[in-house]
Amino acid sequence: MVKIGFIGMGNMGYAILKGLLNVYGKEEIIFTDVNPGRCRQVSEETGVSFAACNAECAASAKYIVLAVKPQFFAPVLSDIAGTVTKDHIIISIAPGITVDSIRETLGADKRIVRAMPNTPALLGEGMTGVCYDPALFAKEEQETIRSLFESFGKMQTVEERLMNAVVCVSGSSPAYVYMFIEALADSAVKYGLPREAAYKMAAQSVLGSAKMVLETGEHPGALKDKVCSPGGTTIAAVSALEEYGFRNAVMKASDACYDKCMNLK
Repeated sequence: MVKIGFIGMGNMGYAILKGLLNVYGKEEIIFTDVNPGRCRQVSEETGVSFAACNAECAASAKYIVLAVKPQFFAPVLSDIAGTVTKDHIIISIAPGITVDSIRETLGADKRIVRAMPNTPALLGEGMTGVCYDPALFAKEEQETIRSLFESFGKMQTVEERLMNAVVCVSGSSPAYVYMFIEALADSAVKYGLPREAAYKMAAQSVLGSAKMVLETGEHPGALKDKVCSPGGTTIAAVSALEEYGFRNAVMKASDACYDKCMNLK
């Protein structure tokens, strides 16, 4: 039996798989996908073997990562319901799918980890919110869960009731950040900066600013204040962002994301 099995190999599943290969050997992982061509492609790129079907994948691994979209969860759970046991650890990365809803199909004794990673996992810079009941897992299993998620970035444990908020702040937010980088670069291109240089400078500024928050421990507002000299260029720009509802727009985006999580079908 291998250690980790993936059911689904879309963008998120592939990103996690690539991260895991920094820590685990390819012989410790197996995967499957509904698209046979995708299975062959990923196997050729990574050297990881693939299973012929969901049930075979689940039977081959202890840790089973369900990396499929919420609308495909029901048939996938049905496929593996007769295969998984209480010794398996099921890891769901789908938004809006609760631990209880998974147990309704797989059984009340099944051990479930609910997680929400994001696509920067592909570069080892992912952020994953994770919830599970520690009482159901041995210490070694908890260490494996942590090593799994930390193989492609950082992990933060949260209560399950907060998982939809995790989707807002880290699961979906890379899309907002990319939009900000694009808009910021466009503004520089408008004033004559070459596009390649504009993207590089905007992206590095976002990366550096994020590291300042993480590594200094200072409040983002305090760091912002340090850039805003009295009567200077930055405070003028910040004033314009406030005038046009920058922060409110971000909060409204999170509201829309949260509402969608609550009503996924």
